[in-house]
Amino acid sequence: MPHAGSTVPGRALAGAIPQQRATPRGAGRVAVVSASVGAGHDGAAAELERRLAADGFAVDRYDLMDLLPAGLGRAVRDGYHRMLVMAPWAYQRIYAGTERAGGSGPVARALLRTSEDRVLRALHPDAGAVVSTYPGASRVLGNLRLKGRLTVPVVTYLTDFSVHPLWAADGVDIHLAAHAVPADQARTAGARDVRVCGPVTDPRFRPCDAEQRARARASFGLPEHAPLALLVAGSWGVGPVRKVALELRDCGAAVPVVVCGRNEALAEQLCADGIEYAFGWVDDMPGLMRAADVLVQNAGGLTSLEAFASGLPVASYRCIPGHGLTNAAALDEAGVAVWIQNPADLKAVLCDLIDGPLGARQRATGLALFAQTQAAGPAAEIARVHRSGLRDRSQNPPPPGPGRPRRLRSRRLAVTGATACAVWACAVGTGVATTYDGPALMHSLGHGLDLDRLTPAPGQEEHHS
Repeated sequence: MPHAGSTVPGRALAGAIPQQRATPRGAGRVAVVSASVGAGHDGAAAELERRLAADGFAVDRYDLMDLLPAGLGRAVRDGYHRMLVMAPWAYQRIYAGTERAGGSGPVARALLRTSEDRVLRALHPDAGAVVSTYPGASRVLGNLRLKGRLTVPVVTYLTDFSVHPLWAADGVDIHLAAHAVPADQARTAGARDVRVCGPVTDPRFRPCDAEQRARARASFGLPEHAPLALLVAGSWGVGPVRKVALELRDCGAAVPVVVCGRNEALAEQLCADGIEYAFGWVDDMPGLMRAADVLVQNAGGLTSLEAFASGLPVASYRCIPGHGLTNAAALDEAGVAVWIQNPADLKAVLCDLIDGPLGARQRATGLALFAQTQAAGPAAEIARVHRSGLRDRSQNPPPPGPGRPRRLRSRRLAVTGATACAVWACAVGTGVATTYDGPALMHSLGHGLDLDRLTPAPGQEEHHS
């Protein structure tokens, strides 16, 4: 998956059926729908794909951002990114507001509805189960399931330890959680059939011995004996990373080793600040975790799970708004990561995590998440759901009457266009307005939507998976 904490590239699909694989004899086909928003959702999807393929399934991966109409996926992704960088307070308000409301607003729901046909057309007709690793995808697939247009089981894999109500989509048959804490939150949010199956991470993330640690440090040019605090900020390098790096250095508990992901400008700033070990994109993240003594993170996503699998204690500190804060609270509640909320506690907690009993407890608790055998993990549960099947939720809707298809297509086109304009303004407006001047803003609005893509391609037919 494309971020600093992962090494498996995601496959982006432009709203079409992906390159198909022959279905192995005796197995079946599974579709996995993720979203290239950050990298944690794609990372979970990539590992589920690998495990299911190893079990004999043909797996098709889809990016929901590529299946949104009018090229709107890129606008949503860029708007989210800019909001985290330029106006994190706005993201916190949106996250908290939708959390209180129990889900998304009417504009977001309308946008997701416009992608239903595109998602359904993209799914291979032989798919026997569909898996979502992104809440928006769960909403789309759940709606298709409720309407009877998708007649195979839909499974949501909860990628985070905290569960926003968006994850609990009506119509989803089964929700898989890594731990009892997110499972309880999902049930409280209204999710049906929640099962605790443990996390999924690349198998290269695993504990190491002293010799492997020494080799890892040498390969990255890191100090041989000094305690190292690995500071990560996701694939986008967002949050107060510079401030945290300087605090880590100045407190004296450990030497900061910072991974900036795609944010090369941040890496250059850190070097100018005197942070000696600042990396941009890192391909060998498992090796870098073997070199470290503690992980300091601000979002609580996949990188935290990879640290648990590596036997690395984790601290949440100066977290990004929204899911960063709720994940920190959930990880702390589960006892797998400590949430440092007072800067005055930074040095003492890090020392305890590196050499004290707190670190020993957290290493054991984190590794215990992976104690389940391969036969009991999320991929194995998905395989069982595929093989057993589930009863259809509803009957297929009646076909449209004579003369209706043309009117429905025209109406859908108008609704899609209006929705696209509204969502573009709402999702991207804050970030764009704080980045560009007036003329540049008008240029972005004028060129951000590809209206030619609103009309379905000739010959594309809907099918029922």
